[in-house]
Amino acid sequence: MADSPFVFDVTEENYAGVVLENSMRVPVLVDFWADWCGPCKMQLPVLLKLVSEYQGKFLLAKIDTDAQRGLATQHGIRSIPTMKLFVGGQVVEEILGAQTESTLRLLIDKYVARDSDSLREQALERAAAGDVEGALPILREAVAKDPDNPRTQLDYLQLAMEAGLEEEAQQALQAMPRDIRESPDIRRLTALLGLIQRGAEAPEDDSLMQRIAQDPDDLEARELLAARLAATGDAQAALDQYLEILRRDRGYGEEAGRKGMLAVFELLGNQGPLVSRYRSLMFTAMH
Repeated sequence: MADSPFVFDVTEENYAGVVLENSMRVPVLVDFWADWCGPCKMQLPVLLKLVSEYQGKFLLAKIDTDAQRGLATQHGIRSIPTMKLFVGGQVVEEILGAQTESTLRLLIDKYVARDSDSLREQALERAAAGDVEGALPILREAVAKDPDNPRTQLDYLQLAMEAGLEEEAQQALQAMPRDIRESPDIRRLTALLGLIQRGAEAPEDDSLMQRIAQDPDDLEARELLAARLAATGDAQAALDQYLEILRRDRGYGEEAGRKGMLAVFELLGNQGPLVSRYRSLMFTAMH
């Protein structure tokens, strides 16, 4: 490790300089490890490979939790390996357990500066000024030049959807590298895109509610209404409709009720009291 200028052994004495000060200019990945930890030793070659490849675009700071118990306690380390990514003096990501190279690469790439970021910033400035049509070609160029930049991919997909270009957004999604496509932010937008596309086939909400009032077993109307509600931000009302579909006919539309609820959970980041409550209701309805 001493052979690399981008890898540091951290103690309480040098912690502020190595981690906090350095993170003001580049991301610093802090690896909490111990000599007796097998998974830590398996993780190390992956980390060193990434450090060598990125050549100073991020730094690796290693903290031996046996030798530096104070730092381990300060950071609430309860199991190892644990990694924390610092940017601007703050923890922006926490990773528990050993990870694959692709997972770590995707996480680090969210914060590492890239040449395509200048194009991205130009596009976002135009979008913020209300010129979405002018921003999209710039983002297309940024994606074409650097398809592995998750930031440009995310912004491109989001702007295309905001502009109502669902077909273009779908094509962009299919062209994304798999690692980026499976990231939480892209999964959320994928779920939203699916709901928008399904809701676009629907008549007005009042018409759908009238159909449901006349026939509570009109599951197509419930599904279309749920998609419209979810796409416009009324997650709870959408979940109520999907849950009712599940209760009335679990197999309807190739399990449209269950799949719809899972899509809404994705929109909500798969966490929070609403997700917890409706996961329980979904489980009860299914069993």
